[in-house]
Amino acid sequence: MGGRGRRIRVLCALILISAAGCATREAPQPLAVSSPPPGTHPSLVGIASWYGPGFNGHRTSSGEIYNEDDLTAASTLFPLGTRLLVTNQDNGRSVEITVNDHGPYVRGRGIDLSERAARVLGMIGPGTAPVRMEVLETPAGGPALGQRYFVQLGSFSNPQNAHRLGELFAARYPDVHIEETRGSESPYYRVRMGAFVTRQAAEERATHVAGLGYPIVIVTE
Repeated sequence: MGGRGRRIRVLCALILISAAGCATREAPQPLAVSSPPPGTHPSLVGIASWYGPGFNGHRTSSGEIYNEDDLTAASTLFPLGTRLLVTNQDNGRSVEITVNDHGPYVRGRGIDLSERAARVLGMIGPGTAPVRMEVLETPAGGPALGQRYFVQLGSFSNPQNAHRLGELFAARYPDVHIEETRGSESPYYRVRMGAFVTRQAAEERATHVAGLGYPIVIVTE
């Protein structure tokens, strides 16, 4: 009986060890979170256009004077001061630019390049091109990508009313613009300021405008 009892105890121990091993193999493993490969940066894909002589010499949203011969661009996808590597996906050409203005305010477009940048990319003739926009450097305290905030002054079905309000504020704020949006039946026109990288910046502008006696709305996109 003693020998048989020992054999039973050993057999039970082996069964428990085997079961524990099976349980260990079947237990879910923690997910591995992989980091981006070294040297890679956040990027977006979109449609680029370019702007030139008609805007040359005008003040940009950053306060700089637009020079068509500089390697700059306008965008609302990135904070002002962001450095980007823009690559034309049709021909593989690339150029480094700095975002110093807001725009383009045309549905479906992500960036408006200076004339010189457009020439480097070989897109002067076509006017637009599919591009990859890779973030190289962002301004201090600003995210590479993320939410954008706008201060909306009004929304109108009559474009003349929108332009009158826009012109009233454009002399004071260089980032005033009008966006045309298609409703279910007819277009309407939104007069906005921005984009702002942080809600705090948008609220500061909204407080100032409200102090002038105008109702405003902060819009997040």
